[in-house]
Amino acid sequence: AGWFRRFLHKPKSSSAESLKSSRSASSSPSSSSSSAKSSSSSGMSLATSSISLSPVSAPDISASDSPRWDKNYDVCICHSEGDVELVEELVSYLEGQPESFRCFLQLRDAVAGSAVVTELCDAVQNSHCWVMLITPGFLQDPWCRYQMHQALAEAPMANGRTIPVLKDVDRKDYPMELRNIYYIYMALKEKSFRQIRDTVMHYLQELCRTSSKRME
Repeated sequence: AGWFRRFLHKPKSSSAESLKSSRSASSSPSSSSSSAKSSSSSGMSLATSSISLSPVSAPDISASDSPRWDKNYDVCICHSEGDVELVEELVSYLEGQPESFRCFLQLRDAVAGSAVVTELCDAVQNSHCWVMLITPGFLQDPWCRYQMHQALAEAPMANGRTIPVLKDVDRKDYPMELRNIYYIYMALKEKSFRQIRDTVMHYLQELCRTSSKRME
């Protein structure tokens, strides 16, 4: 009887240890789960940061093998005689950019003695982009409309090549032939010049990108 009584009062150390072990085991999945989440989250942020650190580089439009050099001019400016001063400012701005855009300015670049129609058609065909400075004078000048039609015939779907710029003209007077093309409204001259430059730049970059894909 004495040994049986001692057995009942003996501390159950092994049970306590197994209980602790059991509790520890039950808490470990949550800790390992949070650790896995932490690891997963860390991996995702590393992946995200690695993606953001390697952006697609813009093609070099001035490279020697750039399709930009397939034409004589980057931009042909179509304008009325009354807007010569503004156009000269625009040409000076574009040619002064780091990319040194090549502009065709009729009064400056047309060959003396050549036919006006021939010069206009050659300028359109030998330019990547065409800026149409649409002012009241432009709308009244038959040569401006002729050049506009030549540009549209050269690239009917526009494709970023025709760049209409409205100045001192109501939107309702925007030429019907250009209604499917977005235009730049010249309110602030500096901002509009920058928009024209960015549009030409975007077209030339896309031209280079498309050309390189064809070669691959």
